[in-house]
Amino acid sequence: MRDIHTDTVLIVIVNYKTAGLTIECLHSLLLERESVEFKVTVIDNDSQDGSYGTLLSAVDAQGWAQWVTVVQAEVNGGFSYGNNLAIRNFLAREFPPEYIYLLNPDTVVRKGAINSLVSFLDSHSAAGMVGSRLEGLDGTPQGSSFRFHTWLSELDRGFRWGFISKILNLQDANQAPSQATKTDWVAGASMLIRTDVFRQVGLLDESYFMYYEEMDFCLQAARCGWECWYEPNSRVVHYVGQSSGVTDTSVKAKRRPAYWFDSRRRFFVKNYGVIRACLADIAWLTGYSAWVVRNLIQKKTHNNPPHFLYDSLMNSVFIKGVGMLPAKNK
Repeated sequence: MRDIHTDTVLIVIVNYKTAGLTIECLHSLLLERESVEFKVTVIDNDSQDGSYGTLLSAVDAQGWAQWVTVVQAEVNGGFSYGNNLAIRNFLAREFPPEYIYLLNPDTVVRKGAINSLVSFLDSHSAAGMVGSRLEGLDGTPQGSSFRFHTWLSELDRGFRWGFISKILNLQDANQAPSQATKTDWVAGASMLIRTDVFRQVGLLDESYFMYYEEMDFCLQAARCGWECWYEPNSRVVHYVGQSSGVTDTSVKAKRRPAYWFDSRRRFFVKNYGVIRACLADIAWLTGYSAWVVRNLIQKKTHNNPPHFLYDSLMNSVFIKGVGMLPAKNK
């Protein structure tokens, strides 16, 4: 039986210049309050575009003040930084929540989505976190469950030949399975995490500005014995890449920002060491170079980021080195 003083779920939404989407997301949570006890903290990551005031006004106008709190961050420290501002406060409470739910502002929560995640963790004690089925507004599934990146998977991602995936058993297979599936990591756009995982693993690593942080967190949790699962009964609409503009495949690809490469490099050096980080860069550069040549010969078009091969080389461990910022908030 749950402690009557304890909120079952505390939700964190980190906003950066997407106040309109954040308000839409909050609207979608209204029906969920009928089946799950939760409160929401919205962190405005120093948007400097009036988002903070817009969000405060919306919460007041809609009468949401009893369950939504808006906090202004002093700086835009990235995804982990914004989430940690709220998580740190949650964990310090006299009666901390059972679960902490990371939710992107560019999402719309389908009815029953949060209850499905809570029910799953309630019935699977070994599971430390569980992610939703992410989908487009028309219900088209998006990649939601994945395998950890390794130097071998970088070779496969570069070459993009299906038979390599099959030979090395590297395929993510179905990234949106039709049934609950144990997986390596799930997208941080909709991830319910057991509070005990944070107590054991620590907070999200703030040395990642954006990208790779949820994969890193799931890997640290796995090393501590926690399972990660994907639950398709929890359905969440995800307007991909609205904050960063990096991963939105519906428009012409933009050049990848430096922080994406910094996060990738940090993930490999931190988790696998210098030698395997070097192997990951060699594998990726070799495979991707071959893919580019193959496309030129076959005169195929693609929607990859501009200058991706050049930027991959210039941001590799061979050019940037293997030095890293120390992991924060562990």
